[in-house]
Amino acid sequence: MANFDVFNGDADGICALTQLRLAEPRETTLITGVKRDINLLKCVDATGGDSVTVLDISMDKNHTDLTRILDAGVDVFYVDHHFPGAIPDSPYLAAIINEAPNVCTSLLVNHHLENAYPAWAVVGAFGDNLNKSAQGLAKKSALSESVLKKLQDLGIYINYNGYGSDLDDLHFKPDALFRLVSTYADPLDFITDSGECFEKLESGYHSDMSAAKMLRPEKVDENTAIFILPNQPWARRVSGVFSNDLTNNHPQRAHAVLTEKSDGNYLVSVRAPLTQKKGAADLCRQFPTGGGREAAAGINDLSPNLLDDFIAAFESRYS
Repeated sequence: MANFDVFNGDADGICALTQLRLAEPRETTLITGVKRDINLLKCVDATGGDSVTVLDISMDKNHTDLTRILDAGVDVFYVDHHFPGAIPDSPYLAAIINEAPNVCTSLLVNHHLENAYPAWAVVGAFGDNLNKSAQGLAKKSALSESVLKKLQDLGIYINYNGYGSDLDDLHFKPDALFRLVSTYADPLDFITDSGECFEKLESGYHSDMSAAKMLRPEKVDENTAIFILPNQPWARRVSGVFSNDLTNNHPQRAHAVLTEKSDGNYLVSVRAPLTQKKGAADLCRQFPTGGGREAAAGINDLSPNLLDDFIAAFESRYS
């Protein structure tokens, strides 16, 4: 019997799996990638009697391979907060799917585990920019303000590490980072003990964000802002957290951050306004390789000939 853990390489995916493996230790094959690498079930070669855990990747984008795995008689435990499409009807599938805009996979796993490791769920929620949800869980768990700030920073840094066009852009490969953090029941112990690892994430984040904050928007009004980042590793790493930062600083405004790719196409991050966390997924799904959730979504590969169409659709949705 083989066990597979398939998870998004961002903070939410890593923190969700950390909670599960602290509660249910097992030897597994880890399958992950950069934040936007979500077609991960194609990498799973499982047979009857095996088990697969899937965390924080779109069921809709993995429907064909999920069906293949289920048809082979493989037990699948699937937890996610993105648009799922048609959920297969199979006795081998146990699914926890919740698309609510204030929910992430780490929070769903925390609920499933009956609040066993809430601090890790808080880290994951902060990484997904669900600050109110993270603060609410922290208050229930009696975490102090000083502890909360450390957990917020860690969530942001882990999330930041997941962005890039490929693994070479990242400071740590997501599977390696998971192995580092998942030995700690308390994320504060990881911050204290990891030393060089945490410092590398922190210094990289602040360096890249300093470069991003020098940029000026291509277009901006009271409702929307559009930024275009250059084809550079720092820009690819910072695209997601820069989008979150813009949203937190301008909660009434929707944001689109486009990062130039080496082939001339664009990687797109869209954030709905914090005051109206809707529409991002529907907007991005209008374009090939687009998807996500209500509050935050993206397009992995936007052709330049669709750029004007995207800008028009974005401005129309949030005007």
